[in-house]
Amino acid sequence: MRVLLINPRFPQSFWSFEKALELVDRQALLPPLGLITVAAILPQEWEFKLADRNVRDVTEAEWDWAQLVILSGMIVQKEDMLVHIREAKLRGKSVAVGGPYATALPHELKEVGTDFLILDEGEITLPMFVEAIDRGDTEGIFRATEKPDVTTTPIPRFDLLDFGAYDNLSVQFSRGCPFQCEFCDIIVLYGRKPRTKTPEQLLAELDRIYDLGWRRTVFLVDDNFIGNKRNVKLLLRAVKGWMEERNHPFRLTTEASVDLAQDPELMDLMAECNFHSVFVGIETPDADSLAVTKKFQNTRDPLIESINAINTAGLRLMAGFIIGFDGEKPGAGDRIVEFVEQTSIPMAMMSMLQVLPDTALMHRLKKEGRLLDRSAGGTQTALMNFIPTRPMEDIAREYIDAFWKLYDPVRYLDRTYRHFMTMGEPRNKIKLRKLDRASLKALLTVFWLQGVVRASRWKFWHHLVSILRHKPSHFGLYISTCALAEHFLEYRQIVRDNITAQLEEYLAAKAQKEEREESQAEAAAA
Repeated sequence: MRVLLINPRFPQSFWSFEKALELVDRQALLPPLGLITVAAILPQEWEFKLADRNVRDVTEAEWDWAQLVILSGMIVQKEDMLVHIREAKLRGKSVAVGGPYATALPHELKEVGTDFLILDEGEITLPMFVEAIDRGDTEGIFRATEKPDVTTTPIPRFDLLDFGAYDNLSVQFSRGCPFQCEFCDIIVLYGRKPRTKTPEQLLAELDRIYDLGWRRTVFLVDDNFIGNKRNVKLLLRAVKGWMEERNHPFRLTTEASVDLAQDPELMDLMAECNFHSVFVGIETPDADSLAVTKKFQNTRDPLIESINAINTAGLRLMAGFIIGFDGEKPGAGDRIVEFVEQTSIPMAMMSMLQVLPDTALMHRLKKEGRLLDRSAGGTQTALMNFIPTRPMEDIAREYIDAFWKLYDPVRYLDRTYRHFMTMGEPRNKIKLRKLDRASLKALLTVFWLQGVVRASRWKFWHHLVSILRHKPSHFGLYISTCALAEHFLEYRQIVRDNITAQLEEYLAAKAQKEEREESQAEAAAA
């Protein structure tokens, strides 16, 4: 069987980093870990080719070569996925689709002609699909009634990737999260009992990418890396020795719940394993909103103290924020900006609340009759897809204003500088690597744009010199964080333009509806 794996294109978003990636001649932040894991689970006598649409287009030769086309992706990749399913069917190809989008909304994939829906987690449903292929079936839907044991998951087919195209590589240690945030679909897709691989499994994956020549950042893509703290500590102790034996070839980054701050041993282990960054979901500094959305883990300890503890442990903070929770008081956008400034978090991802399929939030709002007839946007440029408890226009305007303020060039430079000045020192000696042509070009471009062209140039040079004097071990990560401003400065304008346009459409439709209802009421009265 000749299988063409297609990873649909992601739309421009907070995380797409196009401008920053251009600086270092890379096309995408992360590779499609799901698809190369699928390739590892399927029969190894099959032949595979990978076309990542975030890196390049599918070639005519690949279309001609393929007997079977497999796509996987998230809801945010919907548009490009549907286009390529239709294209494959026009070319007479058999099409199979899996992943979070297909699992959440399988009917949408069936409507465009998908032959096989491989839903839920592939360790269980891919063997069902292979059996169907062996029987000669030409269509089918495969679902799991349980969660798989991920200790059986094989090493992903990293050999299918073009390493030069990606800024980070990705691996996964666990699936699932123990918490119950109302808006989150992770617990719907993967459950509330975190399942982990063994330390030996993950080390084998690190061995594989090391042997293939990778020497840059590795992202552990777990939605909550510390969901099972006992197993994570066992892993980190093993990774620490592995890293030491190989002179720390990778820098690591991941996502974790903010209760990481209450476990100094865990933070120390992460720092010793060469973790340099962690993304945490703050959502909002408003305790009442956190309680409404059942994010109780963020209410147990003061958030500012937690952020400071993680930063001083030697980890750069990235954080997520949401506006539009039920019962939210006016001024939520300003309160988020104030919190971000107070904690000096450089990268604060902010978005309007979106209702995702099959979440507790969706079921509640459906009962209350508050869902709007549009799907979740999946990026920071989408208006809310439900009726909030305060005026949509107020929330949208607060959001636009807050996002604009967060990525003001001076604010961003100041915040980044303060963050790195208080950040704990790395536990391992930084190995200086040869500055290649792309990195040198990127460095000079940042110096030119931020140190010469912009009005904030004097602040840029002041902060840079101060970092070199007081925190030289952080220079590389600091300058790369500064470089991300090239993306955020453009993206904040995109957020403003898109949300403003959608808000105008929403208000026009709302006015028309009110006018119709008023006319109907007058007619009924007459």
